[in-house]
Amino acid sequence: MKTADFDFDLPPDRIAEHPVRPRDAARLLEVGEQLRDHIVRDLPALLEPGDLMVVNDTRVIPARLEGRRGEVRVEVNLHKRDGEREWRAFCRPGKRLKPGDVIAFGEGFEAEVLAKDGMEVHLRFSAAGPALFEALHRMGTMPLPPYIRRKADVGDAEDYQTVFAAREGAVAAPTAGLHYTPELLAALEARGVRRVPVTLHVGAGTFLPVKVDDVAEHRMHSEWGEISPETAEAVNATRAAGGRIVAVGTTALRILETAGRADGTLAPFSGDTDIFITPGYRFRIVDILLTNFHLPRSTLFMLVCAFAGMDRMRAAYAHAIDRNYRFFSYGDTSLLRRTS
Repeated sequence: MKTADFDFDLPPDRIAEHPVRPRDAARLLEVGEQLRDHIVRDLPALLEPGDLMVVNDTRVIPARLEGRRGEVRVEVNLHKRDGEREWRAFCRPGKRLKPGDVIAFGEGFEAEVLAKDGMEVHLRFSAAGPALFEALHRMGTMPLPPYIRRKADVGDAEDYQTVFAAREGAVAAPTAGLHYTPELLAALEARGVRRVPVTLHVGAGTFLPVKVDDVAEHRMHSEWGEISPETAEAVNATRAAGGRIVAVGTTALRILETAGRADGTLAPFSGDTDIFITPGYRFRIVDILLTNFHLPRSTLFMLVCAFAGMDRMRAAYAHAIDRNYRFFSYGDTSLLRRTS
């Protein structure tokens, strides 16, 4: 497969700069044998009693920092944790950074450059564990996606966090989860749709473009995730009873499919995953995917094409563009039914 096979034209004015309020008033495109327009608040009627929703409980941290190396201003964007005090990051300007350099952020908070690998910089902070997160909350800002051109404001601290957020570690939101409200969750529970969490700490690598012509040559970024024994048991019990597994977002789907066994059961899991799902992949766990609209030529558009079919997704995206759906992180969402 060629990366160009996953290209499409997206008018710039379709990219959402702010979320809809209330959250569950966003539009929802149901993609099955037919395309049907809904709003997120309609979701309980689109699911069945006995379905199990799997949500990502990661929490976005203030991962964008401004510091100085000597007299030079440096912008640091954290993207993957490597230990109690170490993170991998993208830095601007990064070309002149070298191992041993120290970036100072103020109040005795600084980071040493341990190594560089292309665009990526390996940093060791002066604070560790909870103290490091405390320093990030004091000095960092919310890391909005690169296609949102404005600077983060006070409202983004709440808007760019899902109602499920519990475990700190993501540097990008699992955006399909941004549409949920306590009222919608109560309606889903009343419908008989249960809910369990998984964790996948979303990294900034999710925004990196596919730069190779041949999809098979793309190097997928890795992210840390966890599935508890309790969640694995709930998924297996649901499947055994004939219920469907509904993944809220591609991040929930990726960690579920990482730990899916060949017999269709789910194992507990803790560790890194770099699973790369493209057309031809045989899904083991997930039956329904709730997900926002993704970038052209992206690994996430490849994933939804694998899940619901390339022709069907091309038609769905053309419909969404024609009907003025809002795209990307703060945009509208879709419900996809698995075809493979």
